Amino acid sequence: MENYADLIQKQRNFFTQGKTKDVSFRTEALGKLRSVIKEHEQELMDALKADLNKCEFDAYLTEIGILLEEIRFTLKHLKKWAKPRKVKSSIAQFGSKSWIYPEPYGVALIIAPWNYPFQLAIAPLIGAIAAGNCAILKPSELTPQTSALLSKMISKHFPQEYISVVEGDAETSTALLNEKADYIFFTGSVPVGKIIMEAASRHLTPVTLELGGKSPCIVHDDANLKLAAKRIAWGKYINAGQTCVAPDYIYVHSRIKDEFLKELKQAIQELYGENPIASGQFTRIVSEKHFSRLTKFLTNGTTVHGGRHDLSSLTIEPTVLGNIKWADEVMQDEIFGPILPVLEFDNLSGMIAEVTAQPKPLALYIFTESEGVQTHILSSISFGGGCINDTVYHLSSPYLPFGGVGESGIGAYHGKGSFDVFSHEKSILKQTTRFDLPFRYPTTKDALKKVKLFIK
Repeated sequence: MENYADLIQKQRNFFTQGKTKDVSFRTEALGKLRSVIKEHEQELMDALKADLNKCEFDAYLTEIGILLEEIRFTLKHLKKWAKPRKVKSSIAQFGSKSWIYPEPYGVALIIAPWNYPFQLAIAPLIGAIAAGNCAILKPSELTPQTSALLSKMISKHFPQEYISVVEGDAETSTALLNEKADYIFFTGSVPVGKIIMEAASRHLTPVTLELGGKSPCIVHDDANLKLAAKRIAWGKYINAGQTCVAPDYIYVHSRIKDEFLKELKQAIQELYGENPIASGQFTRIVSEKHFSRLTKFLTNGTTVHGGRHDLSSLTIEPTVLGNIKWADEVMQDEIFGPILPVLEFDNLSGMIAEVTAQPKPLALYIFTESEGVQTHILSSISFGGGCINDTVYHLSSPYLPFGGVGESGIGAYHGKGSFDVFSHEKSILKQTTRFDLPFRYPTTKDALKKVKLFIK
């Protein structure tokens, strides 16, 4: 197992020089990153095609375009975010001024997953750069073409002591975690998240964990069914369901279940065609191991739509399963694939009780025209974030911090959230020397009495 102590020390030495704290240095680095992404746009789409069979539209929309927008937004606001913020002082600190100074942690370790191998490596990097940190990126070994290209892009344009990419498998991640970074940002599964947190605890290193879980999609009896079906099909099957915020299962009101399923089947056919496997345009499953895990679920319940799969191309077509119960294997863990189980409900409170009995999900989606139903669900169920009458779209807003709660994660990023997550807020009180409040000292006459006048 390789030792990465030298690399981390090299970055820490560079950070200590203070260059990364200069806002102009950060904006220059972000501008360079944007240029590098644009320069390698076609290569990135080719690598994503090779690793996951992503079509160019999906690759640009979900891996490239979203990052260019994030950089644009960050550059627009960075100067303001990085400034010390003046805050009020209480009456007990009369004569003083109070400030909050955002400061970088130092060396940030970013461990990225395979499902959006470029976006989920670079999105946190944007925050790390903006906040003034050095960074080490560990991309996934399951997407080797994208990881190799990422390494080439970064090493060519950024010095190793500032930003570095370390390729390798789980053993590499373990070796990196054995060293003391100043911040760890991890995106991936709940079981690995627990390992990351345990490793971080050895050095008391702060962490952000972007995990997952079974994200519910609730379709009430007054929903716009045609639009709901189209938006659910898009959110579920983009990237072959290998999206942490994809609808994991649907809870549909029994009164409109049959009509909704009819609309869902039609929406899938309109979006992906009669035979998505034969078209060669549908994103593939990342590995044989995941393909095997997913195909076992196809025996659960009854197949409402789809179900065909091909081992040679590691492709499973968009599938809908009916007659599903919570005891079924497909409902035990996050699916992370193009299989969508459908449960039904009659009673809203009973359905909410079923959802809240599970670990807190990363996302939740509600389709209903009733504001009362929307409010009832939002106030009853704890989850990371989500949408009303849409799916996944909240992820793309730089104004909405994205993250989980409970088992679905710790911390949130995107937009200012990315700057905040990689910044420590240092609190400073600047006291006047023109006078001194005597009652703060116990030797003052009636000191306690005077203190009590202030503290009521």
